[in-house]
Amino acid sequence: MQKLLKQILTSKVYEAAIETPLEESVFLSQRLNNRVLLKREDLQPVFSFKIRGAYNRIANLTEEERARGIITASAGNHAQGVAFSGQKLGIKTTIVMPVTTPAIKVSAVRAFGVEVVLSGDSYSEAAEHCAYLVARSGMIFIPPFDDELVIAGQGTIANELLRQSAGRMDAVFVPVGGGGLLAGMAVFLKSLCPEVKLIGVEPIDSDAMSRSLAAGRRVKLDSVGIFADGVAVREVGQLTFDICRKHVDEIIRVDTDEICSAIKSVYQATRSIVEPAGALALAGLKKFVRDRRVTGQTLVAINSGANMNFDRLRYVAERTLIGEKQEALFAVTIPEEPGSLFRFCREVVGERNITEFNYRLSERESAEIFVGIAVNGDEQRRAFREQLTVHGFKSVDLTDNELAKTHVRYMVGGRSPNVRGERLFRFWFPERPGATARFLAAMGADWNISLFHYRTQGGDFGRVLVGLEIPSGQEAQLQAFLDGLGYRYVEESDNEAYRLFL
Repeated sequence: MQKLLKQILTSKVYEAAIETPLEESVFLSQRLNNRVLLKREDLQPVFSFKIRGAYNRIANLTEEERARGIITASAGNHAQGVAFSGQKLGIKTTIVMPVTTPAIKVSAVRAFGVEVVLSGDSYSEAAEHCAYLVARSGMIFIPPFDDELVIAGQGTIANELLRQSAGRMDAVFVPVGGGGLLAGMAVFLKSLCPEVKLIGVEPIDSDAMSRSLAAGRRVKLDSVGIFADGVAVREVGQLTFDICRKHVDEIIRVDTDEICSAIKSVYQATRSIVEPAGALALAGLKKFVRDRRVTGQTLVAINSGANMNFDRLRYVAERTLIGEKQEALFAVTIPEEPGSLFRFCREVVGERNITEFNYRLSERESAEIFVGIAVNGDEQRRAFREQLTVHGFKSVDLTDNELAKTHVRYMVGGRSPNVRGERLFRFWFPERPGATARFLAAMGADWNISLFHYRTQGGDFGRVLVGLEIPSGQEAQLQAFLDGLGYRYVEESDNEAYRLFL
């Protein structure tokens, strides 16, 4: 501890990294009824705290070691930290990345003027090739976390934190992958302010540190989740584990939906978008407050990085409502008969907002609908399920079903041999409670709905796709219904996509 403490205090990180601000979020403080502070490591030159440990390790190399060149295996923030440091210090640098690494990340690393070697389909295979290159060339390997100088570099965040807060903190939440950041902060915080709780945060599907601490030894995971790829580590470091076992108070595990909710919370608080691993600490902080019913404390979350792929934002946005427990998903069985959908909306949904509605005729006896309902917490979710039962509708709660959320919700549908005389329309429904019930009431019970698809998109109008079985000779009644409804619509019965897929 004393050796590492000295290395933190004499670190060379500020030759490359900046002292990031500690910002109080009024928005989060009011919402969580605690004083919430965000340590903005997403503002570093490479948008991640990783520059600290990487630069400190590389800056302490001897001249002979620098002449041999440096190398590491990484597809993420560590790669950029090493590349930035190698460029700044004029050291020949090689980064080994998996072939599957997104082009945007490869380009970002190459922009530092380093050599990028693509090898293997996974990080493990890239790391094996990196080890081969080290043995063959004699280059110096820069480890991502299990190294004293790397740990000390990350520990400089705790030094800043104590100065910026004057030590007035109750708990600090830190994202955990291999444990370098958590170990570095533990060394400094527990040496000077042992009363401050230090809490690590891991994804449920990448919880190597949590399992290792519980077992009293390092545990190697069979597989890791890839959503929070910045902390997707199968085995923590030996040195980081030893430090965390002695000085970390606890580990909190969060799921993907909670991480997505935290990304949204950071955006609302700072108008910045952090990566999943960067929002991990805040996700743990929010869960800590919710589960422990903590109020009136000063809580700090480390925003560790902001290297987010833009394409991931749609996924994040769609999972946020469930992460905030503001949406529940159900499979509901209703009778396949005219009027049953209206009864479902009137008797069960009522004034609740529908966030998603998927339905396709498949048989004549019963219909399965996939429905999302706006709720305010688990209690309302359970109440809706009970109301379904009371009104005689069989249901399955899919809110926590990963397959349903990731795949099935977008695959409800297909061709149906039972459909007769179907006409397809795109409607613009007003985005307000009761819009669907109004549509069904105006339609009456003469026609059967054979297809229904809707997703809330945050606008003033919801885009709804509806298939109607219209008996021959009732075209005039259909037109009268459409004219009287007052909703904007476009008929898509001749659309090629409709013919091909539905």
